Amino acid sequence: MLLTIDIGNTNITLGVWRNGEWLAHWRAQTVRERMPDEYAVLLKALFAEHGLRFEDVEGVALGSVVPTLTGAFEEICERYIGRRALVVAPGVRTGVRIRVDNPAEVGADRIINTAAVHRLYGGPAIVVDFGTATTFDVVSAEGDYLGGAIAPGLGIAHDALVQRAARLYRVDLIPPPAAIGHNTITAMQSGLMYGYIGLVEGLVARIRRELADQGHVKVLATGGLAEVIARETAVIEIIAPWLTLDGLRLIYDLNRG
Repeated sequence: MLLTIDIGNTNITLGVWRNGEWLAHWRAQTVRERMPDEYAVLLKALFAEHGLRFEDVEGVALGSVVPTLTGAFEEICERYIGRRALVVAPGVRTGVRIRVDNPAEVGADRIINTAAVHRLYGGPAIVVDFGTATTFDVVSAEGDYLGGAIAPGLGIAHDALVQRAARLYRVDLIPPPAAIGHNTITAMQSGLMYGYIGLVEGLVARIRRELADQGHVKVLATGGLAEVIARETAVIEIIAPWLTLDGLRLIYDLNRG
């Protein structure tokens, strides 16, 4: 049984893989101040809810973009699970060639997603990951990471609008009935949701033009808001909500030998 852990700036996503299938997935809020023992209690409760035990875990694969929590989860794995985590970092085999100016700058999650896309869906492809930031990662037909784009996440855009405009307030991040809002709530929802969809469609179109010689470039979406955005645009062809966890298990297998 393999435990996969993806530590993001907003959410921590976990999954348990056994015998060719996911037994469970979870999302928890990222709290940098939380102690390893507190996360261990939470993880044990999640395991118990599905009838799972720490003793049954044979391996752990960990990807993180939050350095302060990387060590905390390594400690949890060793103290509570009795396994040393495979942390995706320089020196770990991923099967991905990084074709950018400074490979050390590329976040682990983007490399993990590239590994998963190449193995599960093939390339060329664009991975749109809706997290704290919305990232656009470009994968070649050979599985190379070619670079991409980074935009503020939809949640960040929402927070900034509310914090900087005195008369605006928080709204549900759902598409309104029409692009023309007839009150403050629907006007904000239109600007946030449809404006953001326009951002996604525009960047995808530009990237596809730059890859015109590679044939059709498929577009995948992952992250917390992937399904909400994908329902409103035809540009997203595949929804892969657990793509990063799939990448972690594939990288674990690659390094297990």
